[in-house]
Amino acid sequence: MKRKNPVRQKRPDFLLEKQGQLRYNNVKITFMKSFRNGLATGLILQLAVGPVFFFIINLVLQRSFFDGVAGVMAVTLVDYFYITLSIVGIGKLLENKRIKKVFGIISSIVLAVFGVILIRGVIGNGVSASSVITSTNILSSFVSVFLLTISSPMTIIFFTSLFTAKAVEYNYTKRDLLIFGLGTGFATFLFMGTSVVLFSLIKGSIPVLLIHTLNLIVGCLLVVYGAVRLIKTLRNKP
Repeated sequence: MKRKNPVRQKRPDFLLEKQGQLRYNNVKITFMKSFRNGLATGLILQLAVGPVFFFIINLVLQRSFFDGVAGVMAVTLVDYFYITLSIVGIGKLLENKRIKKVFGIISSIVLAVFGVILIRGVIGNGVSASSVITSTNILSSFVSVFLLTISSPMTIIFFTSLFTAKAVEYNYTKRDLLIFGLGTGFATFLFMGTSVVLFSLIKGSIPVLLIHTLNLIVGCLLVVYGAVRLIKTLRNKP
């Protein structure tokens, strides 16, 4: 006699829906957890403000709120660009000493040049208490911050080290690292954007002379920072 094949019973629709919902919830929880960790890490890193932060604040005080926003969009775009390159492994290329030295020299010179331009602007207009630049040039502000930020490709190495450490600590997959990087980059937008809003609100109460002085300080900071980096880079033998 032929044995009858057992009839496979279909799972009830409500069980399939429940399983689908559970999978969706698990993905959602994983996404939010990775994004939250990236955001928290990014905000902590943002507390170590550098030349780009002061440059953007200077744009808000010297020009307008929208120039500051353009700067925030530029630095966020570059950060996401470097984060993406770090995740796909480009950072390993920059660990080559010769390549690292070339980029170090270029980035140092760019920083110093931006500083000289700021200082010349202050000296050319005169440090007075009666004049301040009020014109808006959003494209110029975006390009300036973009070039200033992207001139430091060594950031890729930093992000590569950070993501490697997090991948080991949290056992992240490539997808988890992408979500973590999304949160880290968003921290730049959140921190810088909030700073731009705050400084634009108090801009009217800041003396013009103080704004010019800040402009001069930022210029000097960029020149000194670029010079120190250039000296350190040249001293390091490839």
